[in-house]
Amino acid sequence: MSHTSLVHRIALGMIPGVGDITARKLVSYAGGVDAVFTESYRNLTKIPGVGEALAKAVAGHEYLDAAATEAEFVEKHGIKVFFYLDDDYPLRLRQCEDSPVTFYLRGNADLHAPMILSVVGTRHATQHGRELCQKIIAGLAEHFPDLLIVSGLAYGIDICAHKAALAAGLPTAAVLGHGLKTIYPSVHAGVARAMLQHGGHITDFSSSTLPERNNFIRRNRIIAGISDATLIIESGIKGGALITADIASSYNRDVMAVPGRPGDEWSAGCNALIRCNKAALVEKCSHIEYFLGWKPAALTAPVQTVLFTGMTDNEKQIVAALKSEGDLTMDAMARMLEMPVYKLSTVLLQMELAGLITPCPGSVYRIRG
Repeated sequence: MSHTSLVHRIALGMIPGVGDITARKLVSYAGGVDAVFTESYRNLTKIPGVGEALAKAVAGHEYLDAAATEAEFVEKHGIKVFFYLDDDYPLRLRQCEDSPVTFYLRGNADLHAPMILSVVGTRHATQHGRELCQKIIAGLAEHFPDLLIVSGLAYGIDICAHKAALAAGLPTAAVLGHGLKTIYPSVHAGVARAMLQHGGHITDFSSSTLPERNNFIRRNRIIAGISDATLIIESGIKGGALITADIASSYNRDVMAVPGRPGDEWSAGCNALIRCNKAALVEKCSHIEYFLGWKPAALTAPVQTVLFTGMTDNEKQIVAALKSEGDLTMDAMARMLEMPVYKLSTVLLQMELAGLITPCPGSVYRIRG
């Protein structure tokens, strides 16, 4: 692909007032993406649904400089650009009418993986919800080592799903509501960096786009469309997870939800989905396998992970402190071990991904039992 063609693919998503469906219409009537940018204003106004204002925006080419800057950014950083007419555009997304005409991948995630599962839920996840998320993903990893876990890098269930996937050795991809120059929330930057080696970051926003509320609603269509199914683990009666579930249903994708106790605030959404037959009830990984018809190619004897061996000196100190004192906050550990918080947080993240410790509410950590 030439540099000019790359600029045009990127520019198609930057034209003011042109959404994904209209962009497809422009390419279809013009006869190709490059032809859109050489088409005259008069001819553009003849395209159904393209009025004078929109034709003026397209023919004005004021967005091409920004597209050229974006093209330089993706080329410099080795970012993969997917365009809806290219052969390597993910088939699952291609089936969705409003999928992004252009989107970006930073990392090595296989978006054509034989099995892809989106896992989303509330930002206010309970300890039970986090433990259940970890258990389900760990169970799936034993049978499907190439399964790609997709989520949104948000607080709560999203970040728990990413961490659980990394801990289980599964690739995991985050669909972002902003550009690739930003990581939001910033406290998840450590996990985000780890994902680049075993998964990646996906977005259809230009690199300089900042996090805004509507962006996160818009990105949900990618979370729903890029996977075979969407799993909801804890959700209030309103929230982004339910929006993702509705979008997935509109794409004729399977939706599953984990039930909770009646009256629990962060289970109300899941219970409502199940009650209204909008989601299948699942409680463990075998239920997901049965519902989706996933069958392991070959079952091998599980390898027992040996804990607390081959640890660094810092990790040994942390384990010793947790064994002697019980659950500890990060601040308490930092004081006890005389270790800077920035250094301690990095070590704790590595231990969490290795399955050695478990984070609890309030920045409390305990030895994983």
